Amino acid sequence: MRGEKLLLSIILISVGFNVLQTSYGQHLSEEPCSVQILVPGLKGDPGEKGEKGAPGRPGRVGPPGEIGQPGLKGQKGIMGHYGKMGPSGMKGEKGDMGDPGPRGPNGEPGVPCECTPLRKMIGEMDILVAQMSSELKFIKNAMPSPAAVAGIKETDSKVYLLVKEEKRYSDAEVYCQMRGGHLAMPKDEAANAAIAGYIGEAGLSRVYIGIHDLDREGLFTYVDRSPMTTFSKWRKGEPNNAYDDEDCAEMVASGEWTDVACHPTMYFVCEFDKDSV
Repeated sequence: MRGEKLLLSIILISVGFNVLQTSYGQHLSEEPCSVQILVPGLKGDPGEKGEKGAPGRPGRVGPPGEIGQPGLKGQKGIMGHYGKMGPSGMKGEKGDMGDPGPRGPNGEPGVPCECTPLRKMIGEMDILVAQMSSELKFIKNAMPSPAAVAGIKETDSKVYLLVKEEKRYSDAEVYCQMRGGHLAMPKDEAANAAIAGYIGEAGLSRVYIGIHDLDREGLFTYVDRSPMTTFSKWRKGEPNNAYDDEDCAEMVASGEWTDVACHPTMYFVCEFDKDSV
């Protein structure tokens, strides 16, 4: 009886296996796929601690924080350098006249003398003072800055004024004309020597003088349009119109003339008629 049951079980298993195999084969032919079930294993032991990694990139700058409380007041610093002196203030009004002082004692009586020589001396001194006053007034009227005037030279008929203020040729001539004269025009040896001596005494090497050929190239004339027919003092080889740009004239300390360009700035000598000073 036991053997029959075992045989029957074997037959059933065999039949079931065949049915299962047939069904599985059909399934594979229709849908080629497989199903696998993965079962995780047991949790392993923790590994060793790894090395420290490289630092990451800097993050973005965060938003500014709130304004903190003001700090404590610092100690007073050392005194700084004195600043430049400011401009002078406006001139104040003239004050009231003070009370007259007490009368002084009488002087000693004078001694008798011959007054004629003294009167003559006083007369000569008055003439000298008047001449000096006239020259001083002339210098003050000649320039806004009398310190730029290097003195006055006189001949029998002319007064020469050396102006130590650099100007271009045309500006120098305008300057002299506005004061009743012209740039110096040496028309004889005496006048030329006086101007040359003037230049040397002032420690200068050259000045503009009133000679040019601006009206006609190569034909030099004085600034008052008078022709140069009786006197000239050109240095050897001058005038040469170098660079086609030398239409004005200068005098050097030796008294010689050279033609120069009109646009550079330099000192100059003004000439005035003595009767008009």
